[in-house]
Amino acid sequence: DHFGNRRLRNVGEFIQNQVRTGLARVERVVRERMTTQDVEAITPQTLINIRPVVASIKEFFGTSQLSQFMDQNNPLSGLTHKRRLSALGPGGLSRGRAGFEVRDVHPSHYGRMCPI
Repeated sequence: DHFGNRRLRNVGEFIQNQVRTGLARVERVVRERMTTQDVEAITPQTLINIRPVVASIKEFFGTSQLSQFMDQNNPLSGLTHKRRLSALGPGGLSRGRAGFEVRDVHPSHYGRMCPI
């Protein structure tokens, strides 16, 4: 549970996972349509539907624990919002598992605290 043993996952990895999930859904739909439709009547337009990919990306940005609206009150608040890290969420700690040692402030985190 120590932060030194954890790896920081950036937003690109999360979006990549969502796109991969959406493409897997598209692949499953294409395979189903290829088995049910006539071979001569199949065109790429009838097989491929991009909606599962779009739905998975919208799901991430709309309902994920790690997705939130950016604080845009002033430039400083926007900058500090972009620098925030979260140890909770998918692949991280849960509130029930996090002990006192994990919740304690590490000396390396003092530079991230906002003095305002």
